[in-house]
Amino acid sequence: MIEPLFWLGLSLLLVATSLTAVLVAAIPALQELARAARSAEKLFDTLSRELPPTLEAIRVTGLEITDLTDDVSEGVKSASQVVKQVDQSLDSARIQAQNLQVGTRSILIGAKAAWKNFTRQKPVRRTSDRLPSNEKSPLTLREREVLKQENRRIKAEVYHANDGYKDTATWETNFDDED
Repeated sequence: MIEPLFWLGLSLLLVATSLTAVLVAAIPALQELARAARSAEKLFDTLSRELPPTLEAIRVTGLEITDLTDDVSEGVKSASQVVKQVDQSLDSARIQAQNLQVGTRSILIGAKAAWKNFTRQKPVRRTSDRLPSNEKSPLTLREREVLKQENRRIKAEVYHANDGYKDTATWETNFDDED
């Protein structure tokens, strides 16, 4: 019976020695683990202090970038409007220059025509057989009636040629009767 007890004692001694060896080997590892835990705790404290202001600064920077983007887009729109206005002004100036050119040509052509008319030789007038207007004799009543009849015929012919109505003859005679 001694033998099983011996083996039991020896195994207990070996287990105790192994546990001691493991503990001796684990002590530096546990110390390193404790240092790492303290270092991680310091890192987390630093992050908890530094991260919110950094995140706030990043958010503010994002808002400022958005504002700057809006300002730049408004500037671009304003610049495009200025370019459009300049383009319209140039078109207007071009049209005015064309109008001025046409007006200048018209003035020059008018001046040339006036100069030609002014410098041309006057045609020789022939003597007329007409009486001056103050020397004409007044028309007699009979001559006036003849002229009226001729004028009525001419007017009737014009109306007859231009009118498509079938009753033009009666209309003309009714018109003549009213005089």
